Amino acid sequence: MTTMNPDFSYEDLLPLGHDETEYRLVTTEGITTTEAAGRKFITVSQEALRKLTEEAVHDIQHYLRASHLQQLRNIIDDPEASPNDRFVALDLLKNANIAAGGILPMCQDTGTMLVMGKRGQHVLTEGRDEVGIAHGIYDAYTRLNLRYSQMAPLTMWEEKNTGTNLPAQIEIAVDTKHHDEYQLLYIAKGGGSANKSFLYQETRAILNPQSLLKWLEEKLVSLGTSACPPYHLAVVIGGTSAEHTLKTAKLASTRYLDSLPLRGDSATAHGFRDIELEAQILELTQNIGIGAQFGGKYFCHDVRVIRLPRHGASLPIAIAVSCSADRQALAKITSEGIFLEKLERDPARFLPETTSGQLHDDVVAVDLNKPMAEIRAQLAKYPVKTRLSLTGTLVVARDLAHAKIKERLDKGEELPEYFKSSAIYYAGPSKTPDGYVSGSFGPTTAGRMDSYVEQFQSAGGSMIMLAKGNRSTAVTNSCKKYGGFYLGSIGGPAARLAQDCIKKVEVIDYAELGMEAVWRIEVEDFPAFIVVDDKGNDFFAEREKLVTIGKKPS
Repeated sequence: MTTMNPDFSYEDLLPLGHDETEYRLVTTEGITTTEAAGRKFITVSQEALRKLTEEAVHDIQHYLRASHLQQLRNIIDDPEASPNDRFVALDLLKNANIAAGGILPMCQDTGTMLVMGKRGQHVLTEGRDEVGIAHGIYDAYTRLNLRYSQMAPLTMWEEKNTGTNLPAQIEIAVDTKHHDEYQLLYIAKGGGSANKSFLYQETRAILNPQSLLKWLEEKLVSLGTSACPPYHLAVVIGGTSAEHTLKTAKLASTRYLDSLPLRGDSATAHGFRDIELEAQILELTQNIGIGAQFGGKYFCHDVRVIRLPRHGASLPIAIAVSCSADRQALAKITSEGIFLEKLERDPARFLPETTSGQLHDDVVAVDLNKPMAEIRAQLAKYPVKTRLSLTGTLVVARDLAHAKIKERLDKGEELPEYFKSSAIYYAGPSKTPDGYVSGSFGPTTAGRMDSYVEQFQSAGGSMIMLAKGNRSTAVTNSCKKYGGFYLGSIGGPAARLAQDCIKKVEVIDYAELGMEAVWRIEVEDFPAFIVVDDKGNDFFAEREKLVTIGKKPS
């Protein structure tokens, strides 16, 4: 018996529709045209790529898309939003307004630069486009008030900061559809959101509505808040390889794939968006109770679901997020010039006239300059999820400083007094602009310091910790045993914290660690929430427990 093969048919795996992005002209310099063999060619200089890239890095560190800002405003206007939802949204809008001044970046983790380019067949360059792009990244990070986060491996165990935020991830491909354009996507991806990209290898058994939604609910609760929600969530189901599934999820989280078809095709097997499932998953995220960070409805702004073809024996599923520092911009180079996506320069128009006092519950003022025992006694009076306003001294220490202090304890030395007498803030600042007290200075992910907590608390330190995101059971148990607290800070508004809340910054230990040194800072009205208390209560763990037993969190 002869099997009839279908006729040959080809379509891109991710066929995008019309680009409706609004662009602004950056320059017409560095672009020339010429004709040869009956074709018109565009020549792009390496200097033009360098200039475009520097401009793009600047814009995505200081400006957001108007659509993202409108979503924040929608939270404030939604009567179903919790007071905590609205407070976080208002703080993020204030932060956007400060960052738009072009001095303080919106987040202290100014990220790894990811650049994806698609060069049309009629676009000519000098070769090695990635060199011009990397040079533009170098220019931006060395000239602006951004943070260097890239670590060069010297040996398997030793690293050194490159001091330029290079290398970047730069990928250039040929575009067979737009012959006379060079299209680029610029992304700045911080560690918090990058660390919340996940790949799962599942089976065909999960491909039904009940199983998939139940599976997703468990995964999304475990996603937590350390990547600074509200999120733009992407879920990709299927894929020709694990790495392609993950890359598709990253692109979907930036809304780059919004114009995909809405149905599949058996002949070409291209990917498509499932907008019905997107709505179902968004509703799911609204009911898990985590909210914009500390309880409520707005864990996510929106959801993108992409379905891809797959090998019959494989079902990769990827989950990725774009965080409250939603940093990306499209660019294109044509014969008419160099263009960059038009981001919002006036975020103040999204701020409500309502004052912050009308948007949240009662706030507990905490004087951090009181003795540690008195501060802990005050916190012990309030339940988890209580909003606090902190004023006084914080000691700042993160990964490398914790490792150094652990070495001292392991040698039998005493814990530094500043770890005993002060609350410990997990953070690392961006560069301090001239005339400013501090650079952008928001919290880092708490979970990376979990392994130190029990040892430090047993030695009398880390009794009050301040950071972002959820923590392990070991931290909760340690706080219950030793009488400690973990306070959550709002992830995202690093520029607002620097401008409005931080009044003094000085290095007190390990200056050689740069931004990872131990700092002493003076704060005023610094926002925080009780997440883990001295009785063993953990806000995030309670949410996970309720979801596991099938109850809707209050």
